[in-house]
This record gives sequence, C-alpha cells and structure tokens, in this order.
Amino acid sequence: ELVRIGYVGIGGMGSSHVRNLLKIAGCRITAVCDTRPERTAWASKAIVEAGQPAPTVYNRGPRDFERMCETEDLDLVYNATPWEWHVPIMLAAMKNGKHAATEVPAAMTIEDCWAMVEAAEKYRKHCVMMENCNYDRMEMMVFNMVKKGLFGEILHAEGGYLHDLRSIKFSNEGEGLWRRAWATKVDGNLYPTHGLGPVANCMDINRGDRFDYLVSMSSPARGLQEWAAEHEPPDSPKRKERYVLGDVNTSIVKTARGRTIMVQHCTNLPRPYSRINIVQGTKGLFEGYPNRLYIEGSGKPHAWQSAEEALKEHDHPLWKEIAEAAKGAGHGGMDFIEDYRLIKCLRDGSPTDMNVYDAAALSALVPLTAKSVGRKAASVDIPDFTRGRWKTTPPLGIVRM
Repeated sequence: ELVRIGYVGIGGMGSSHVRNLLKIAGCRITAVCDTRPERTAWASKAIVEAGQPAPTVYNRGPRDFERMCETEDLDLVYNATPWEWHVPIMLAAMKNGKHAATEVPAAMTIEDCWAMVEAAEKYRKHCVMMENCNYDRMEMMVFNMVKKGLFGEILHAEGGYLHDLRSIKFSNEGEGLWRRAWATKVDGNLYPTHGLGPVANCMDINRGDRFDYLVSMSSPARGLQEWAAEHEPPDSPKRKERYVLGDVNTSIVKTARGRTIMVQHCTNLPRPYSRINIVQGTKGLFEGYPNRLYIEGSGKPHAWQSAEEALKEHDHPLWKEIAEAAKGAGHGGMDFIEDYRLIKCLRDGSPTDMNVYDAAALSALVPLTAKSVGRKAASVDIPDFTRGRWKTTPPLGIVRM
C-alpha cells in the first residue's frame, strides 16, 4: 500500500524525480543519499514541507548507498547518479531485498548488463530503467496507433538523441563534472535509450521480437575540441583533453524477425533538439521533428497529415487521464508519468512497463556500438538477455491510470 523509497543522487534529474514522487499517492521517500550534504539537506526540507516525516540521510561518501541498502527498510531504491554508479547501486539494492530503478542508460558495459539481469532473477526483484521518452505524448500516441493497426505491419523504425550539450558538458557543475569524460574514452552511441525506447515498444522488442545484431560508425570528433578552444581560457586543463567520441554516431540494428532500426547520437555539434522518432509500416508511417504522419487511404495522397489532428482521435488513454496531474513536471510531463506508472505497478503487484531485460537490451548498445565502430562497422551480435523468453512474453498493452 505504501512504497517506501530510498533516493540516491539528488542532482538535476534526481531532484526532479523527488518533486514528482512527493506528489504521487502511495509512496514515501524515507531515505536520501548523495555525496553532497547540501543536496540531502534540500531533499529533506522538501520532503518535510510535503508533509512527510524527515528521511534518514546518507552522505558519508560515494558508497554510502551500500549502508542505506543494508540498514533501511525500503521497497525501492531509485537512483539518478553518474552512469558508472547505476549498476553498483541497483545490485546493492536487489541484494538487500529492494526493487531497483535507475536513470538512463542503465549500464555501460555488457558485463554490467548481465549483472543486472542475473541479480534481478536471483533475488526476484524488479530492476527498471526509467526511460521518460517512452511516456511522451506523441510517442504514446504512436504506440496507441500501432496497437490499433493503423500503420500495418511495422517494418522499420528510427530514433535518436540529437541534442547540443556542449555548454552542459563544459559546465563546472552538474553533468559537466562527469559527462564530458566519457567522450575521452568511448567512440559509439553513449546515450541510445531516448530514441530507441519508444520505437522498441512499437516493435514489441523482448515481447515477440528482439535485437539480433548491429553495425555502427562514427564521424570525426571535432565539436568538443572547437568548443574548448573558443570558450575556455588558454590555461584551462579542459583545452588539453582529447576526445575520441565521434560527433555523429549512426547505427543500424537488425531484429530477429528481420526488421531494422536506425539509431543516432549527436551531442557535440550545434543543432536543434530531435529524437527523430520514425515508425514505418506497410500502411503508413509516423515521423517526428516535426511531428507528422501518413496513412494510405487517409487524407490527401502523398501528403503529410498533422500529428496534432491525429492526437484528437488517437491520444493515448493514459495521457488523457493524467495530463492535468502531469502539468508543470519535467520534460513536458513525461517525467511525472513514468514515476507515476512505476509506483502504480509496485502498488498493484503488476509487471512494470519496462523490465530488466529492456534495461539490458537498450543499454547494451553503448558498448556494442563502440565495438562495431572499432572494427570498421563490423557486425556485432546483441546478446539475448531474455534467454529465449522474448518468444513467449506477451506484448505491452495500453495502460491506464
């Protein structure tokens, strides 16, 4: 009836999730953990002001989450930390009898992907990657239309994360303290899940199909070097950094059923934001940024239709029900909806919308794209983290409040 939460990592996204959880019935944040006392102090104050008891505070260092997991009576440990900490925190949670949830990507290595899966199976705990883009209004409308059969058989999809993050990466606070470092050691798709998550749902990945193999290649790395030269003082240590991450990474995934997915990553160049978001079937397609669609036999031949017009008829039922409650939450409301759904599933005892196999499959693109890039775009197999369960696991349905 009451989901007791320990929250780890109360920075930009973490503080947003804390605010959401304080508005959701049936949950309580009973412990908070961060390396910075000012962050746990902020969270404690927000929790008390929301009318909840003051949480237990864990801020003795980067591994104090282990003490929290060992000593606190919690149902869920939720973290929004730098990427390399996601799996250690989730493993500590599951080992100590707690469900686990994390920001994206869930893992950065194949070994950690398998570690998540094996821990979730061993301890029989949920291990959820919180992919907020699965809950955006347009993505959920497209999923609803796919389930209605309006696009026919889905054959191809495209997704990406195309977002100018140069100023954020060079910031002296927040993600700038850790995110830029990944560009010095990995050349691949560092952040595949925002674009991949929604289209994977539309293609029943891990629920009737699965990722089989991929090929990947990257452009040269120029953006971060040029930014440092133009914005950092001559004596800044940042100007001495050398980046290997190609500014644009393009990957193609082949599924076991023979379908294709193109995934892109571009965060080091000047550009407007896009997640691409294309779902194409035998009867029509949806294409994002700008949002538009075409269904054969509907509207003018060979002419795009407005996605806003389609929303009137095909808006996802969950969005219609929860839009008012989600107003003002992060990323247009989708952050609130993903938090709401996690708590509802835990309270109902129903399967979570995403599971550990989804977390592993989507996150695996980080190391596997880097492997393919390093081998001149050679084909790389994607592990079947479900060990064959994808053949019998039912597809996702249309969820409601």
